Amino acid sequence: MSGYLRCVTPQVTSIPPDPAPDPLAPPGVYAPQEDTVLLGDALAGEPLPPEADVLDVGTGSGALALRAAGRGSRVTAVDLSWRAVCTARYNAWRAGLPVRVRHGDLFAPVRGESFDLIMANPPYVPGPDAAPGPRGPAASWHGGRDGRAVLDRICREAPGLLSPGGTLLLVQSALSDADRTLAQLRAAGLEAAVTHRRRIAFGPVLRARADWLRERGLLSAAENKEELVVVRAEALC
Repeated sequence: MSGYLRCVTPQVTSIPPDPAPDPLAPPGVYAPQEDTVLLGDALAGEPLPPEADVLDVGTGSGALALRAAGRGSRVTAVDLSWRAVCTARYNAWRAGLPVRVRHGDLFAPVRGESFDLIMANPPYVPGPDAAPGPRGPAASWHGGRDGRAVLDRICREAPGLLSPGGTLLLVQSALSDADRTLAQLRAAGLEAAVTHRRRIAFGPVLRARADWLRERGLLSAAENKEELVVVRAEALC
C-alpha cells in the first residue's frame, strides 16, 4: 500500500489521439467487468456538451472517467480507496487524459460543486454480513444485507449535486431492488427510468451467496443468471 500512497503523476495538459490504452487494475482495485461495460454503453448514449462537468464516483481503475475525458469533458473521479485513487491517476497519465482524481467517501470531496453528469457503479451485492469497512476487496462489491448500503446514500445525495438538466447514470443488480432506486430518485424530483438491462452468468461472489439469496427469496431454485440494470435519472431544468 505504501508504494501506492507515494505515487506522483505529472499534470497532463493535452489529449492524445485515440484509442487510449486499456486501464490497468492491480490487485485490490476493482477491474472493469460486465457492469462497467453496461454503464459505459449508457455513457456512450449521453449527448454530452463540450467541456461538460462529469463526476465518476467509486471510480476504481478510472475506466469510465477516461471514457468521459476522451470526449472532452471536465472529469472528476472519486474513490474511497487510496490504491484506486493512485491507479486512476496513473491510468489517466498513461492515457494522456486530464482527470482530476480525489480521495474520499462518495461525494464528500466535491461538496458545493455541481455536475452535468454523475456516474456511479457502487457496491450492490446483497450478503449475509454487515457492510465492510473501507479496506479489503469486498468493499468494491458488498452492499450490506439488502445491497443498498451505498445505493441509498447515492439516491439521497446525488440529486443535490446535479446541475439543472443534469443526469445520473447508476448501475446496480436487480437483486438490490431497482424499483426502490427509481422511487427514491423520483421522490427527490428527478425523472428516472431503467434504460439498459443485461443478464450475466453468476460470478464467484454470487455463486458463493446463491443459497443465502434463495433462502431470502431473491433467487429461484433454478436461476443462475443475474440481471444488471442502468438507472438514468435527470434533473429538471
